[in-house]
Amino acid sequence: MKIALDEARAAAAEGEVPVGAVLVRDGAEVARGHNRTIAAVDPSSHAEIETLRLASVRLGNHRTGGVLYVTLEPCLMCMGALVQARVELLVYGADDPKAGAAASLFRIAEDVRLNHRFAVRGGVAAEECSALLSGFFQARRDCRSH
Repeated sequence: MKIALDEARAAAAEGEVPVGAVLVRDGAEVARGHNRTIAAVDPSSHAEIETLRLASVRLGNHRTGGVLYVTLEPCLMCMGALVQARVELLVYGADDPKAGAAASLFRIAEDVRLNHRFAVRGGVAAEECSALLSGFFQARRDCRSH
């Protein structure tokens, strides 16, 4: 999760919502990424998608498997991508009560109607992940009020 947090900080430094991710297979990092929706002018450029895209290229396979660590509970789009990538385990930090599709609003990884299911572990380094997001949005609100 430390690497994912480093990626989230990099996103914040670029003015992006601070979410970071890293994909690990067999104990080794395959790829990492962070939110790039503004820079890429692409609403799908979430940290999870950026990481899976890079991992797929590096592995030469769109079925990356592995363990994905991400600082914020993934949205519905990202959970769909995790299903398609055949991720084996999702580990996330902060819950997302407004858009989370791993536990908060939906439980996509457990849906028996889908052709792939995977384990989910939430709340890892949740306080640090939440603080990073809260601080980012507080700073944006403070800038707008001046």
